[in-house]
Amino acid sequence: MHRSATSVRRLLATVGLGALLAASAPGLVAAQDASAPPDVNPYTGATPGSGEGKTVGYISLGDSLPFVKLVSDSIRAEAEIAGLELVYCDSKVDQAEALACAQQMKVQGAQAVLNFQLYAESSTEICGAYDNVPTIAIDIHQDPCEVVFMGADNFHAGEISGIATAQALQAENGCTYDKVLTLESPAVGQVNTDRVGGMLAGFASVCGEIPADKLQQLGVGGTTDQALESVTSVLPTIPPGGILVVLSLNDDMALGALAAARTAGRDGELRIGSQGADPSAWTEILCNPSWIADSAYFPERYGKTLVPAVIDLLDGKALPRNLFIVHEAISKDNLLTIYPEAESAKTC
Repeated sequence: MHRSATSVRRLLATVGLGALLAASAPGLVAAQDASAPPDVNPYTGATPGSGEGKTVGYISLGDSLPFVKLVSDSIRAEAEIAGLELVYCDSKVDQAEALACAQQMKVQGAQAVLNFQLYAESSTEICGAYDNVPTIAIDIHQDPCEVVFMGADNFHAGEISGIATAQALQAENGCTYDKVLTLESPAVGQVNTDRVGGMLAGFASVCGEIPADKLQQLGVGGTTDQALESVTSVLPTIPPGGILVVLSLNDDMALGALAAARTAGRDGELRIGSQGADPSAWTEILCNPSWIADSAYFPERYGKTLVPAVIDLLDGKALPRNLFIVHEAISKDNLLTIYPEAESAKTC
């Protein structure tokens, strides 16, 4: 399936990178077993000089996309610390460009490749173009040369947000609530299943299973506008004056739900748990007591895993099959510690 760079950017703006990948390449984003703990990620950054004498290729999905640009910048920074020769190429969200990048990897002698190209159906050709050297796939599987997968742990990211939301509610009133509303994007498949499933499991681990008559799962397509419209329609069916827990797949939909509640004069009823901890949500996280918890995906930390991992790979060391990013629960209490630049978003 071919998508233009413009259409991919539109999808990214709609549902976030992880969901975009599921929509672009169904079944190729790593599914997670909720009953099994994720592989441990032992990496926290490159060791100075550890990459000297090594050449590694990096195929960027497209640095015009903000999430990807943060990933690329972090890889460059860690490669410099390690003294690693990095062969960089931007595939510009294009299949032909990705193949050209792969050919560049071979010409410039890449001994291993960090592969973040979008079109998994082209992965056999891409791998072949750089002689199938060992590959760490970033967020999209790259058969047959992939030996390690690195990306988001969607279930766990949802779980920690659900737990934090429930813990705040437990402290407030012993887990009393009138309705739990999940904001979802079912069309993106496994990412939706994992993120929302994690949130519900995390919430239930603190406050108990949610009664069927108190759970409403709302498919709103991933965007702020769709969430605004859908929650505006749903609010009149929920009696006012109670507590409405909103568990959202991403910050965009949570912002839409909040806007709908504000228009109705009911925003004080919300207790929001979301995912992303995007800059667009920083003001609400810091200043709105209804925005209880969020979970961060940290694209700016990808390089701290990828660079030392690929160096270990070239040194013949055993690596976990999956290297998931280490997510963290975010709230007003720790946002400025993790993202000091969010100070400018604090308007309260």
